[in-house]
Amino acid sequence: MRQPVNSDVSLSEVHNSVDTTHHTGGWKKILSFFGPAYLVSVGYMDPGNWATDLQGGSQFGYSLLWVLLMSNLMALLLQSLSARLGIVRGRDLAQANREAYPPLINFMLYILAEIAIAACDLAEVLGMAIGIHLLTGLPIFAGVMITIFDTFLLLWLQKLGIRKMELFIIGLISIIGISFLIEMLLVKPYLPEVVTGLVPSIPSNAALYIAIGIIGATVMPHNLYLHSALVQTRKIRNDDEGKRKAIKMNIIDSAIALNLAFFVNAAILILAATAFHKAGQTQVAHIEEAHQLLHNLLGSKLAPALFAIALIAAGQSSTITGTLAGQIVMEGYLRLRINPWLRRLLTRMLAIIPALLVIYYFGDDEIDAMLILSQVVLSLQLGFAIIPLIHFVSDKEKMGKFSIGRYTKFTAWLIAAILVYLNLRMVTNEAFTYISTSNNYFMDGLIIAGLLVLVGLLIIVTVYPFIGRKRKPIPVAIHEDLRALDIKPVLTNERVAIALEFSQHDSKLIAHAMAQSKPGGTLILIHVVESVTAKLYGTASEDMETQQDAQQLEYYVKQLEAKGYKTVARLGHQQRKSEIVRITQEESAELLVMGAHGHRGMEDILYGDTINKVRHELRIPVLVVNV
Repeated sequence: MRQPVNSDVSLSEVHNSVDTTHHTGGWKKILSFFGPAYLVSVGYMDPGNWATDLQGGSQFGYSLLWVLLMSNLMALLLQSLSARLGIVRGRDLAQANREAYPPLINFMLYILAEIAIAACDLAEVLGMAIGIHLLTGLPIFAGVMITIFDTFLLLWLQKLGIRKMELFIIGLISIIGISFLIEMLLVKPYLPEVVTGLVPSIPSNAALYIAIGIIGATVMPHNLYLHSALVQTRKIRNDDEGKRKAIKMNIIDSAIALNLAFFVNAAILILAATAFHKAGQTQVAHIEEAHQLLHNLLGSKLAPALFAIALIAAGQSSTITGTLAGQIVMEGYLRLRINPWLRRLLTRMLAIIPALLVIYYFGDDEIDAMLILSQVVLSLQLGFAIIPLIHFVSDKEKMGKFSIGRYTKFTAWLIAAILVYLNLRMVTNEAFTYISTSNNYFMDGLIIAGLLVLVGLLIIVTVYPFIGRKRKPIPVAIHEDLRALDIKPVLTNERVAIALEFSQHDSKLIAHAMAQSKPGGTLILIHVVESVTAKLYGTASEDMETQQDAQQLEYYVKQLEAKGYKTVARLGHQQRKSEIVRITQEESAELLVMGAHGHRGMEDILYGDTINKVRHELRIPVLVVNV
């Protein structure tokens, strides 16, 4: 029986781009697997996590360090399950959801995932803007505007390939890690006292609330989508042994990367505990406030500078991975693939516009409230990513011998229950705090209705896989699989148009046109005059360039007619693209031949990108000859 061919893959531009099969062993074999978890780990040290770590350390010293460790262990299990899904099934989480759930549920999951990614990007934008402000003194409003330009950085990294992108992210993580290592040396925490924070304890109800915030902000939903796709950038042997090896190596990769993230979060908490809590500054909750106090308490300009640099690096690294997650979500749920720059720009605008509006109308004082809001929005999405993931990796029919065992399954469901409960509690507390002080009954009703819809959707997402297993899977491929060919012979053309440039390449273009023309067919020679006068006055232009171009065109006509070809000469003016399209259509040409010079990037901006614009306007074949 013929097996269906999967014509669509996650992150297709880098899918299987890192070959792990040609290394027989040793460090090269191990290192070829390392990388995806580092891109994922930056989500665990993004600016949104800094506020909870600072609050926990300044208010309760080292006592909540164990919460960070527990959160890290939860994240390690969930990320390893996400990697398992991608390795074994060759599906990212969005694609697996599309196969498993009905269209309406999938659309709601998609909307929630997009909102979560936008909220995460909002935290990164604000974090970078605060970091730039702290380091340079620029207003936060200006810092937010600067973050628009990292769109181009991501596009450049994508062109270099996944390994270069991974190295760049690892470089940013190293900056964060080294910055906080130096911070630790400056504040000199007493290590025996720090270790006591690993013993579980909750000093008060206020500590419980911050502990919930730490756990709730630790596991990022977009990271589960991201990891299941990134592991597919590795080309592995498509057999049981190859998959088993890949799962093992990715668990090691995740353990190292997430432990680095734990070090960063722990360093922020320890820094706050040592520098602020011990000095009696127990109400530090704002990033900017922490930056100012570091200089005052330590008497060193290095500590606050490193703090700001680490914040910028955290924001930049997180925003890159957030955009990749957005691409995965859109392609997986909607089977829609758009240009990376457009995807990046849309995500960034959804983050920047609310940030600019709030800063403009309310000032910098509301930035921390926006950071908190972004974490609450992320909390809403978490259950909708974790629960389907556990369902998929538990499915023995699709995962086979790689489905998770009963103890792993029990632990995963326990973690899901804890995280969903804590996040629901955080969200409902925020909602009812707002309602208790609000006099807007319409908004109150809207919030309550929204919470009920989310809880209902969460129940459906949890229950449906148990009752919908016999449902026919929906194809996830962007292109249809096994499309039958319907080939009809292509006849040569009666009328062939050629866009000429009056250079040594014209002979090649005309030769290709002749090969596509019927005996006795007509060749239509097109040239567009691009002088300033021609652009201003069009057909009324009588400048020297227009006259010379008309003569050159007539000279070509005479040579071709001497060889027995019917030839028409058409001179265009003003805009090259629109004139080529207009003349081709007026002459009822059946084919257009154009030359390509291989311009890319800035050259397209300098010299123009005629071919793409022309071929989108015309409804006839366009033959592009590389000259």
